[in-house]
Amino acid sequence: MDKNEVLKVLTPSFFDLVKILLTAVVILAVTKIQLFSDKLSALLIALPLTSLIAMIWMWHDRTAGSVADRGEGIANHAYYTFWFVLPTMPMFLILPWMLRRGMGFYPALGFNALITIALFWAMVFLLKRYASINLM
Repeated sequence: MDKNEVLKVLTPSFFDLVKILLTAVVILAVTKIQLFSDKLSALLIALPLTSLIAMIWMWHDRTAGSVADRGEGIANHAYYTFWFVLPTMPMFLILPWMLRRGMGFYPALGFNALITIALFWAMVFLLKRYASINLM
């Protein structure tokens, strides 16, 4: 990729600004809903909103190429997202457990980040070795 192509990719377009605004509105809405309903905000966050929004943006960004090519790129994204989500799941049990026992938010978050990184690399190693799935 030459310098002009890199600059073209990195220069925000009007559609990029629309994507930023709509994505921010979703995040803002969920954080506002949390103020009156932890359960509803958790449900909305549990939905793969970020992935769904990203896949919609990817579909529209890939105007070049066939529909099959765009579909294959999104299929790969969804497939790898599944595997990358798995090592994050324990955080949603460990973090509340730590917070309820008096650990500060940022230390608990940092500890959970380390656990997630360790689980991620363990999963990468195990999947490559035993299932022939190469995530990296």
